[in-house]
Amino acid sequence: MEAEKYTTYPLTINAILGLIEANDIAIPEIQRPFVWKNVQVRDLLDSLYHGYPTGYLIVWKNPNVKLKDGTISAGKKVLIDGQQRTTALMTAIAGKTIINADYKQGRVKIAFDPFAALHYMNGTSTEEEIFAVQTAAHLKDKKWIPDVAEIFKHTFSNFKFVYEYCANNPGITPEELDAVLNSLKAIGNRSVGIIELADNLNIDIITDIFIRINSKGTALSQGDFVMSKIAADEIHGGNTLRKLIDYYSHLSLEPSFYDYIATHDTAFAATPYLQKLEWLKHDNELVYDPNCDDVIRVAFMHKFGRAKMADLVSLLSGRDFETREYRDDIIDKTYEVFREGVLNTVNEQNFKQFMIAIKSAGFISPKLVNSNMALDFAFTIYLMLHYGNEVSVSEVKRIVQRWYVLSVLTGRYSSSPESAFARDIKRIGEQGVVATLKDIEAATLSENFWEVKVVQDLTMTSTNNPTYLVYLAAQVFFNDISLLSSNIAVRELIELGGDVHHIFPKEYLKSKGFEKGKYNQEGNYAYLDRPVNESIGKKAPCEYFNIARNQCETKEIKCGSITDYEELMKNLATNCIPEDVFDMDETSYDRFLDERRKLMAQKIRKFYESL
Repeated sequence: MEAEKYTTYPLTINAILGLIEANDIAIPEIQRPFVWKNVQVRDLLDSLYHGYPTGYLIVWKNPNVKLKDGTISAGKKVLIDGQQRTTALMTAIAGKTIINADYKQGRVKIAFDPFAALHYMNGTSTEEEIFAVQTAAHLKDKKWIPDVAEIFKHTFSNFKFVYEYCANNPGITPEELDAVLNSLKAIGNRSVGIIELADNLNIDIITDIFIRINSKGTALSQGDFVMSKIAADEIHGGNTLRKLIDYYSHLSLEPSFYDYIATHDTAFAATPYLQKLEWLKHDNELVYDPNCDDVIRVAFMHKFGRAKMADLVSLLSGRDFETREYRDDIIDKTYEVFREGVLNTVNEQNFKQFMIAIKSAGFISPKLVNSNMALDFAFTIYLMLHYGNEVSVSEVKRIVQRWYVLSVLTGRYSSSPESAFARDIKRIGEQGVVATLKDIEAATLSENFWEVKVVQDLTMTSTNNPTYLVYLAAQVFFNDISLLSSNIAVRELIELGGDVHHIFPKEYLKSKGFEKGKYNQEGNYAYLDRPVNESIGKKAPCEYFNIARNQCETKEIKCGSITDYEELMKNLATNCIPEDVFDMDETSYDRFLDERRKLMAQKIRKFYESL
């Protein structure tokens, strides 16, 4: 008979807060940003006050672990869903300081109106607000209790408070106020449903259960699960390691946040970790800003030779994959190795050398990257080669570049990326990076791939299509000059935020009856300098390309800036424009697309083989 995957039971708010205070339930998100708006905290208290349901909390019990002396240590329960609600209760009721979405410490204080509560209790309620997010007005108005956390303190005295409040508010009697206060404190006795997941469940099952239970269908990030797992482990320094990952990801997006960490998180600043992040103060990288999931994934894959987050969770829990028991020494070793992996991943020189490889392959802008998955694995490859001895230092960049471009072109990690990561990591463990790459190339990059599949992949309308992005990277790599320009490189237009334009002008095709899905084709896109695009206007290609050709004789600039015929023809070839474009009008559009896609595919192949 299959064991139950979970049990359910009720707990009062007071009991939940007590268990968290006693550290029997770990709520690591208290140390991470609280993303709820203040009004959501107010609404939660209001719902509890009125006895409305507020949803389940989901906890996962860590497996029991065998210690070195043979004794068993009971696993701690980790809160994996309901962190925002529980944090809201801890700040509003228990008066705990939290970190908000701006990473600033503070509290969300909720005010309470006893008069509105009395009217509600007597059935004479109007639209009065019983709870409100505290403002300066609530502090001045003697009618309001400005912070309900004061009422929930163990040292709070009804008798003393009632005497003082009624003296300032003669409109309510001591008996009425006492009843109102008791109705407020009754929030602590409200029951919340607890779903406790069994300790033998892996992360995939937990994720599935989470999605099915969560009414909004919000996916549980496996990276978030790992973050919760390590943050709850103070014995192995997981809580500090979690901060390192979280702060690194935040600093990647907001370098100025470093000074705030240094002055406001003194405990973290006292560790060696803050110094490891100092380089991010001056980081202006936009192409690849790793989030927490990315850091965890790269750190795990290159150090453990595994890819599935479920395996990392199991190892952090102390699982021996052979005996299936859980041992404390495995937890020790896992944290030691994983910490090394994280430090390798956030290391300044490692990251910058990896980005040099990616950018020198032409991927110079976030416009040319549509997913971090391929970058994650390419970074993993870089770290494996960097810390291994499989190839010379001079070969690392080339292999990383080829692996990245190949994975983007083939969509290797676009569907079920974790499974694809796992397959590749396993093969690399068996035969090394270079042999694995050669095998993938031999199996994938056939003549049919280059001459048929890549051409077909360029029949999209999106400028975010991976194959088209590789084509643009190829133009950057070859330092191509933009269409009909004598000196403006495609690289410059991409870096300066230029836009792609239509070779067969959009308005021209629309006037000939072409619809959006037809004129917006990747084969019809090119980066153009704005003056060039303006000189083209709505003209047919046969018209404006002939103007450009004629000016090579007249030297009178009318379309573009090229005045030499050989330079013009070289420019057309560089931008994959068919040589007979001088004769093309709307009747030639389909032929143009077909011919240009083939030329673009040839450039992509030349690019890959040049790496």
